[in-house]
Amino acid sequence: MSATAVHNLWTTAGGVTTAAPGERFEAPVIEYTQLMPVLIVIGVAVVGVLVEAFVPRRARHYTQVFLTVVALAAAFAAVVGLAAGGYATTKAHIAAMGAIAIDGPTLFLQGTILLTSLVAVFTFAERRLDPVAHGNRVDSFAAQAASVPGSDSEKAAVKAGFTTTEVFPLVLFSVAGMLVFPAANDLLTLFVALEVFSLPLYLLCAVARRKRLMSQEAAVKYFLLGAFSSAFLLFGIALLYGYAGSVSYARIAQVIDGSVTQVDPALADTMGNDALLLIGGAMILTGLLFKVGAVPFHMWTPDVYQGAPTPVTGFMAAATKVAAFGALLRLLYVVLPGLAWDWRPVMWGVAIVTMLGGAIVAITQTDIKRLLAYSSIAHAGFILAGVIATTPDGISSVLFYLGAYSFVTVGAFAVVTLVRDAGGEATHLSKWAGLGRRSPLVAAVFAVFLLAFAGIPLTSGFSGKFAVFKAAADGGASGLVVVGVISSAIAAFFYIRVIVLMFFSEPKADGPTVAVPSPLTMTTIAVGVAVTLVLGLAPQYFLDLASQAGVFVR
Repeated sequence: MSATAVHNLWTTAGGVTTAAPGERFEAPVIEYTQLMPVLIVIGVAVVGVLVEAFVPRRARHYTQVFLTVVALAAAFAAVVGLAAGGYATTKAHIAAMGAIAIDGPTLFLQGTILLTSLVAVFTFAERRLDPVAHGNRVDSFAAQAASVPGSDSEKAAVKAGFTTTEVFPLVLFSVAGMLVFPAANDLLTLFVALEVFSLPLYLLCAVARRKRLMSQEAAVKYFLLGAFSSAFLLFGIALLYGYAGSVSYARIAQVIDGSVTQVDPALADTMGNDALLLIGGAMILTGLLFKVGAVPFHMWTPDVYQGAPTPVTGFMAAATKVAAFGALLRLLYVVLPGLAWDWRPVMWGVAIVTMLGGAIVAITQTDIKRLLAYSSIAHAGFILAGVIATTPDGISSVLFYLGAYSFVTVGAFAVVTLVRDAGGEATHLSKWAGLGRRSPLVAAVFAVFLLAFAGIPLTSGFSGKFAVFKAAADGGASGLVVVGVISSAIAAFFYIRVIVLMFFSEPKADGPTVAVPSPLTMTTIAVGVAVTLVLGLAPQYFLDLASQAGVFVR
């Protein structure tokens, strides 16, 4: 039988009609140059997986660190190149056949995520803080992640000085998802990006070298609650598709404001149904508010922050919040501005309970990582104040706040890795008593970060809070600003309490030691302090940069 006959048989059996002469299938148009930051990160992540398969174990650590640092630096250079080429302003457009928005907020947030991740990954590579048998120096991650805690195989891996170098490609995969998340211009891309950056985080939370059972418990909680929030997001996507007949942000926005008159016959009974819009929008917002750690979707935050390896906690607390708020901004400002029912009262309520809830509960905490977890919840409320402004200044203030907050967070958790006792990191607040007398430099650096969290003048925290509160007040949310100031005063109490504990309490005889880090962790801390002070003393250039980047393409 000839090839032509076989082809005709298959097409006839399958009911396939051949294209008419002159017709042709259009190849997808993908602007690879404009997607280069994501492609670099995900490409090197795949190379990192191959390294795990083919490079000898002893050489993997240095190879993975080198690849990760180069990938993040190269991706950031690509972001800078796109911004310099005008894609943040005049050339802003929708790329990848409508899936990705290349505009000012995208590039600003991608740059922030990449720089934050680059600084955070140095703490992943730290190997001087936790010496083990036979003089080996190891990092914060399990010697053999697949082994049962306390088993003979784990003990043998520890004795041999093994490390779980898989964390580096996992970080890159997570970063790749984070880069796409705030740039997503349709709901399916949003969901895929969410899963791409969430799944590696679930694994990273479970591989702590010390307190492995607590680490694995944190990972299970994060996974289960994360799956729950993803289900909300997915159901919301289905409902919005039924409402608009499309998952495209632009199409949904057109249906909301009534500029679309043509109805898809298959969706004639559902298109334009406001009930689908309200329920679907609420479910999607629930999924996003879970990721930013807003009340009442914050339940996972304290346990996960406490149980995860501290380098992972710092990376997750900073980069995840940047990506999630970027996606939330785009959804509210691009998709829902024409909504007949104002979404701001609902977000008002969420912001108020988030600010007050995070600040008040933080006072009761006795673990430094849980305290910082509730601090991050309160900061999510402060950022929501800028989101609610619904003005260009609101967008730019949120962008600036996210950049400032991310570096303070990474630096603070880097300091936490240094204070150690026989069981690993000494995170109970009682262990930090008198730290300023035993190690005044480390205590002073941590005090700088705490003052920035509190929003004290001359720090980046003050500049960020001033920006979002001013934008909220100008946008008609003066009452929210009052609540924010009260919450800031409450939060300042527990930050200053830690400072008093470090400098004005007697150190205990059996207190923890302060490990001497390698230049890697020192770089993370130094960059955090430098950014905190620069954005506090001279923030105007960066405020202008955020203002220029604060325009969404539609």
